[in-house]
Amino acid sequence: MKIAIIGAGNMGGAIARGLSRGTVVAPGNIWVADPSAAKLDALTRFNPAINTTTCNQTAVDAAQWVILAVKPWLVDSVAGDITIRPDHVVVSIAAGVTFDHLVGVLGDSRTIFRMIPNTAISELASMTLIASRNASPEQEQTVLSLFNELGLAMMIPESQMNAAMILTSCGIAYVLKYIHAATEAGVEMGIAPQAAMKMIAESVKGAAELILNNDTHPAIEIDKVTTPGGVTIKGLNELDHAGFSSAVIRAMKACL
Repeated sequence: MKIAIIGAGNMGGAIARGLSRGTVVAPGNIWVADPSAAKLDALTRFNPAINTTTCNQTAVDAAQWVILAVKPWLVDSVAGDITIRPDHVVVSIAAGVTFDHLVGVLGDSRTIFRMIPNTAISELASMTLIASRNASPEQEQTVLSLFNELGLAMMIPESQMNAAMILTSCGIAYVLKYIHAATEAGVEMGIAPQAAMKMIAESVKGAAELILNNDTHPAIEIDKVTTPGGVTIKGLNELDHAGFSSAVIRAMKACL
């Protein structure tokens, strides 16, 4: 398959790099278009096989799938300046731009996907949300295969996109906030900042792996590390006394 990525910014560039490292699409079948020669040069340095161009239409004409990796307010102007064939599959990563809006720009009968990755896509560790419109099961499986190589991809109804985006795209910032706060605690207890940060980040990664790899529940894993009268339960109770769980829930709901 051949893919055009319109936009080589943080997300578009990360998608291009990630896909070029995968097995589903060959780097030579990836086209990236962007007005910035510097961004395109960076991609070429990363993998010379990636095709780059400053002309959006050139990339689109070479591809079967078109990924619109542009800011939401640029979707109309970018899509309006290119000719998309009826057989093109379009993937939009513009947050908040609904299928209804995309249909108005692209046409009613077209196969369209909405996709929301998070910034960990640059590390092939994104939680990527995908909704589909007019897509066949084979097309849905193709897009899942593509983006499972860049982390974990999940197909959900469009009606859940906003709430799920809060859990993933906003949620990664809340996890980083915990890492930052825990690092400061480590420094206060006498551990060097970089060492503390690595310890905590690896612990967060390990906690995530326990959930993802074992079909378990956080409460079960918490019980495994809490002993009667131990230090862990004292810290957990202090978090509860400070309203930790409530603060997380309120932060998530405040974004709706």
